[in-house]
Amino acid sequence: MDAAPPQKAVTPLEVFLAFLKQGLTAFGGPVAHLAYFRREFVERRGWVSDAAFADLLALCHFLPGPASSQLGMAIGLRQAGLAGALAAFAGFTLPAGAAMIAFAYLAPDLETRFGSGWIHGLKIAAAAVVLQALVQMARSLAVGPVRAGMAIGAAAGLILSGGPVAQVAAILAGGAFGWALLRDEAGEAPPDEAPAVDTGSAAISLALFAGLLLALPLLAALLANPGLALASVFYRTGALVFGGGHVVLPLLESEVVARGWLDQDTFLSGYGAVQALPGPLFSFAGFVGAAQSFGPRGIVGGLIALFAIFLPSLLLVVGVLPFWDRLKKDARARGALAGVGAVVVGLLGAALWDPVLSTTIERGSDWALLAAAFVFLAVARLPPWLVVVGFATATGALLR
Repeated sequence: MDAAPPQKAVTPLEVFLAFLKQGLTAFGGPVAHLAYFRREFVERRGWVSDAAFADLLALCHFLPGPASSQLGMAIGLRQAGLAGALAAFAGFTLPAGAAMIAFAYLAPDLETRFGSGWIHGLKIAAAAVVLQALVQMARSLAVGPVRAGMAIGAAAGLILSGGPVAQVAAILAGGAFGWALLRDEAGEAPPDEAPAVDTGSAAISLALFAGLLLALPLLAALLANPGLALASVFYRTGALVFGGGHVVLPLLESEVVARGWLDQDTFLSGYGAVQALPGPLFSFAGFVGAAQSFGPRGIVGGLIALFAIFLPSLLLVVGVLPFWDRLKKDARARGALAGVGAVVVGLLGAALWDPVLSTTIERGSDWALLAAAFVFLAVARLPPWLVVVGFATATGALLR
């Protein structure tokens, strides 16, 4: 029997183009992004397995910053090293970041002109994408009574007591139960990839993360440099925010609006606009950086803010992933990761209920729209971007 041909190496350009597609089509916020990523990189391209996807997702939920963007960086790092991580970040962030910087130059009345129905269609389609991902992940990661029970328990617990602290607690509990109960079941699932970064480089990355967190505010104050002050605020926000994209709103508001860099109405209009865009919610930083009045404005301010808010995530992913890979080689640790994978299914289920469905379903007919979108995705197997565009156009015409 002939040996299977080796898998073709993935170049940073391929990583960039793959994530650029996501940056142009992945509507619906952080939870929906995970569903889009799974469809593209697990099902379509086969870059990672379901188990590796859940493993990386669990790691990203432990880290501060935007989980979906960090997951993209981790996948890029796996495929093409540090250049791949940078390519994933650039591709996923570029469309929304550029749009938010451009929006800073425009009058904030687009919703008045075009109505809000199309935004509702985007949310319906995104909810269907999340539901499809939940079903598919449950089939591979929550099989058997123990894992299914862990997933259901995690979902119920997180619905009753949500928030980033509860999420981390659920993942820790899943790891503990998996360590004790699933080590035999998980023995057949070794690590998928070799580390993309050596531990020495990882240690340097972690040192840079901590050093910049301490040095940027000191340098900004000593040099009285508005650009450094802007970078310091957005770097600190990216380094300390737990819980994903929506949590960045109160943290940035306290940093920017409270300082008088931006008025409340302008701040909220930009945050409203980013909800209608594909890509990461953290791209809102591009709008704030471009529109604020303290430091560099326009394109320069927007680029400083965007790079500064995502830089902590890049440094953490590069710094932590090799140590995470070492841990996975132990059979008991693999059992813990199997438990974490089951809990991730529950986490996604809780997120589907709140905030996805709780902020999307406004009337009884929305359930029918959700069911139709799910059928188009799961039965007709239409591409997600087509379902998103179709539902946004249809509801935009009906609910104008």
